This record gives sequence, C-alpha cells and structure tokens, in this order.
Amino acid sequence: MPAPAHLDPRLLRAFVAVAEELHFTRAAARLYVAQQALSRDVRRLERELGAELFVRTTRQVTLTADGDRLLPLARRALAAQDDLLAAFAAGAARPLLVDLNSPGLLTGRRVLHRARELAPDCELMARYESGLTGAATELLAGRLDASFGRFAGLDPALRSGLAQQPVRYEPMAVVLPEDHPLAPRAEVPLAALAGETVYAGAGNPRTAEWTDLARRLFEGRGIDVAPPLPLAVGDEEFERIMSRTRHPVLAVVDFPAMPRTVRRPLVDPVPLSPVSLVWRKGLAHPGLDALRRAAAELARAENWLRQPAGGWLPAVDAGEGHR
Repeated sequence: MPAPAHLDPRLLRAFVAVAEELHFTRAAARLYVAQQALSRDVRRLERELGAELFVRTTRQVTLTADGDRLLPLARRALAAQDDLLAAFAAGAARPLLVDLNSPGLLTGRRVLHRARELAPDCELMARYESGLTGAATELLAGRLDASFGRFAGLDPALRSGLAQQPVRYEPMAVVLPEDHPLAPRAEVPLAALAGETVYAGAGNPRTAEWTDLARRLFEGRGIDVAPPLPLAVGDEEFERIMSRTRHPVLAVVDFPAMPRTVRRPLVDPVPLSPVSLVWRKGLAHPGLDALRRAAAELARAENWLRQPAGGWLPAVDAGEGHR
C-alpha cells in the first residue's frame, strides 16, 4: 500500500496518547474526546498507514512492531507542529532584525535602546549592513526588518517597496589626520576644503546614498570625491587606509573617534545628513511599533528634526518627510 500523501495531526495525537497510556479510556480522557471517537481515529490512522499499530485484547493494549516504529516519529512531528503554532500564536512575535549601519553610529543605536525599554517583551536584534542601499535589498527580501539612513538617496525602485519615518537631521563633520593643516581648527568651513579630495565611500555599492549626498554637497565648491578604495572593514583597516591615502573623510558629528585622527564639525553652511527609520511596507510587528515610538520620542526630546540656521540639505531631501 503506498504511503499517504497527508496525515491529519489529530490522528497522530490520538495514536501517541494511546501508545503512552496503553489504555483507550485513559487516552480519551487525556484528550477530552469520547472513547468511541478516539478508537475511530486510531483505526483510520491504521488504514491510512496500512499497518496495525496496536494489539488489543479484553485485558490490555500493546504496541505492535509498527507501532513502536511510528511512536518516535509521531512525537517529533507533533513537537514540530507545536513549535510552529507557538511561533505564530496571537501575541507571539519573532525577533525584529534592526540594521544600525555601523557599530559606532549613535542615532540608530539610541533609537534601538529606547525601543527595547518601551517593549521589553520584544526581541530586537541589531545587525550591521554598512549602508542603507545595501540594507534596502535585505529589507525587501525579508532578511532585515528595519534600518536607518538617507531615504531620498535610494533608487526609486527600492523606495517603492519601503516606508520611512524621519528621525534626524544629523550635522556632518570631517575626519582629518591629526597632523592635517585643518586639524587645529575647532570647526572646518566647507570653503576650507576647496582643493581637497575627500573620501565618501565611492565604489562601495552598500553606501551609494552617502556618496550621492557627498557629491551634492561638494558640487561647485572645488571639493573632489576620492576615487574608490578597497572596502576597509574594522577600525584597524580604516586607520591603515586613511594613513596611506591622507584623504579627509566625510562623516557625521557622532562618528566614533579613530586613532591619530580628529573629527571636526563642518560649518558655513552646516551640512545635514537626513536620517530616516526605514522598513518594508506592510510589515506589522510590535517591535517596529516600539521603534517608531522611540524614534518620535527622541526626535522631540533632542530636537533632532530642527534644521539649524544656515543648515544645508539637497533639494531632493528638503521638506517634510525628507523628500
């Protein structure tokens, strides 16, 4: 007899209950069903498998060899079904995967920390995808749930499947070798970078939105974007590449301190990096709700969405919603 294409889990539960109790009456009471219904389910399972599972006498019930063989398999199948149902039960939520771009950047990290306080029963897991362009593909594929970055810098084909909430206009800075002529200054006017070649991630496909922001900022100011370099992963590699090229690096004011460098705010004008919380359209998750509440709360408390006098944004990013 060919194996059945499908087995009703109810039949397996009936079999396991009888196999463990070795008594139809007790098994029926355990499952809160009538003994007649339980016996009918066991007989149906035997017919579908084409095997006798129990030896029944007036005095006892015992497992056959086929029953012994089925019991561990049935237990595993039912355990897997229980796990599946628990994972998608009302109120249960899988971990939310939140991309913070880079371990040293503070905006996303602060939002994530506050969201964990607002939703202590949710598991919000940090990931690091380097840039929003790289993260966007993962978001659309369902391998990430949320990220942070410059939404207007994404390709329209990527934006169409994503939603966003503005979080911060983050003032930008430049990272300089500590012996650079501009290093002694407390602030660096953009005009002082004229003639410089500044690294802004050119050639890194995961951070294309950042390179685009740099090109818009440098246009007409005599500042060049550094040509593509090998992607530096980790502080040590970043420091090595920087010491070799001697290029200043475009950054934000919260960029982590690096050895033998200084970080200086850019002024005249103050360039702003628009940061949004970005997620896949249609995503429903209590962790995302907490992230959105945390982002709005911090934006209000820290005036993150207030543009300073003399601030600069690309036209494509300016206005409500970082358009």
